[in-house]
Amino acid sequence: MRFIITFKDPDGVYDSIRDAAYNSVNSIEGLDDDEKESLVIDRHESLSDLASKWISYDEYLTIEIDTDAKTARVVERK
Repeated sequence: MRFIITFKDPDGVYDSIRDAAYNSVNSIEGLDDDEKESLVIDRHESLSDLASKWISYDEYLTIEIDTDAKTARVVERK
């Protein structure tokens, strides 16, 4: 049997992507705060665009559970 679960978590998606952007920028030495913030904004946008393959409206994620195979997969957006 297979069934679908859709999660809605706008803050979780935004915060996680923002944290990933901050972490990647903070590893770059020699940037001032304004440069870092500009890069964080750009990276956040890029990561959000990439994640949009699976995450709808920046907050919905759907997974499919297969009880026979005992697996789960993230469903691509349509």
